[in-house]
Order: sequence, then structure tokens, then C-alpha cells
Amino acid sequence: MLPFSGISSFARAPIASLEQDWRADAGVLGVPFDIALGFRPGARFAPRAIREASLRYALPTEGFYDLKTDRQRLVNLELRDVGDVDLPSLEPELARKRIEFAARALRSRVRLPVFLGGDHSVSYPILRAFDDVPDLHIVQIDAHLDFTDVRNDTKFSNSSPFRRAAEDLSNLKHITTLGLRGVRSDREAVQAAKSRGHTLVPIWEMDDLEQVISRLPSGKNVYLSFDVDAFDPGFFPATSSPEPDGLSFATAVKLIQATASRNQLVGFDLVEMTPNLDSSGNSALFAARLIMETLLAVFDA
Repeated sequence: MLPFSGISSFARAPIASLEQDWRADAGVLGVPFDIALGFRPGARFAPRAIREASLRYALPTEGFYDLKTDRQRLVNLELRDVGDVDLPSLEPELARKRIEFAARALRSRVRLPVFLGGDHSVSYPILRAFDDVPDLHIVQIDAHLDFTDVRNDTKFSNSSPFRRAAEDLSNLKHITTLGLRGVRSDREAVQAAKSRGHTLVPIWEMDDLEQVISRLPSGKNVYLSFDVDAFDPGFFPATSSPEPDGLSFATAVKLIQATASRNQLVGFDLVEMTPNLDSSGNSALFAARLIMETLLAVFDA
């Protein structure tokens, strides 16, 4: 079936319901929530845009032929799309509860749950669904630290998901943040993250990629959170909070591959994409491709 026809499930995965009992290798859940943004809105439309773009990467039963290795990859991967969390318009506390509930339900059915944000605030209620994972580590690829305590009188903005998670989850041992940059850093947040022993890697240290990879966790249960503003906005303009001088696609893939090869990836989210800011549709296509690269890194290295 051609990419412009049919129902837009992620990569044409079968649609499944969290109210039914089933099992799969990976599952995709949309979290169309963006009322916690501090700048340009629209991330609520990202799950739909990513699904539509992902039809370009519809996964055939025989898998993808890889030119580099001369073999088929992701053969017979069991992938399911469970739709979106049903979110209330203006009840953020209720929204967080529903996000957590849906994330727990997906976790119980798949080896790797994949979450399509939404703004970065959704990572906090998603992470609450991982409160039973022993020795949990987070690898965050992001231009911003997102460890602010309070912003504009709220503790639950897209600037605070990992601060709330660190406070709330006793099993969360460490956070590694890669690609930090910009002129709007929060001194208190940086000091708080450092005092907790987090690993902070700014963009000017990313040139030595092997050294950066050596600082990644190893042998841990890792939740990977990818904020698309980690990309250079010249390549990926569809984000609420762009920062100049970001990562290339190739570097992002290498970081994901290294994280997956060194650890057990227990969850993955991609957040902060604002599709209306890129009329070409390329950003959505790149986001879908990045998710496929993550599946390749986890299930067919």
C-alpha cells in the first residue's frame, strides 16, 4: 500500500487496544499534550504528524534491507500502535494520571514502549509508570536541562519533568543529559542536577563523540528521552524552542545506538515536535525515521 493511502498507524503497525490482552515486541502510544509549553504551541499535533510520515517506513514482514550489512533487519518485529491517550482539555492533573495509567498498560504488554509527545512535561507522568524498574537511569538528549524547580508559578511545565521525576522516583539513580546549549540556562537547575551527581554534556563537548559515549551508563535499565530541539534547527525546524548549533541526525543516531548497545532500553519518548512550523513535512519524516532507528538499535543491532 502506498504511503498516501490507508489508515495512519505508526509504520502501518496493527492497531491494538489497551483494554485487551496481547503481547508484542514494541508498542507506540501518542501523548498529544502541549499546555505546559513556554513558547510556541502545537506539539499536541505531533503524534498524528509522525504517524502519517511513518508510512514512508511501513515495516514489511521481511524487514528492511540494510545496504551496509547486506541483510534484512527487523524481520518479523511485532509492533503495535495503541492510539493516543484520551486527554482532558484543561485538567493537567487528570491528564497526568491518564498518561501514567496508559503508560503502565503499554509497559505490561511490550518489551519497548515508545511514546510520541507532546511537550516534554509528559515525560514525568510516563516515568511514574517505571517506578518498579530497578536501578533506573535516564539518558536525555536535549538542548535544555529540564530540571527547573518552578517556572511561572508551576512545578509541572516542560522545564521540570526530570526534577519532578528525581523527587518522586526512589528507583531513579542517575540522569545523563547530552547536547545542552543556549543562553537561557537556569543556574539553580544546573547546580541542583550537579549536586545530585547527574552527567551534563554541553554541545561544545560533543565533538569528541567517543569520549561522550564513554560517559553513557553501561549495564543499566535506561529510559531514553529525545527532545527534538537537540537537533540543529536548520535541519529540524519543527520545534517550539529551537536553539542554534544543534546535533546532526547522524550524531543523534550514534548516541541512540550506543545507549541501546550498552544498556537495556526500557522506554523511549520523542517530544517537543511542532509540525506546523515545518510546512515541508521533513521534520515529521525525520522524527519517524529516528524512531525506526531506535527500533533497529534495540531489536536488531
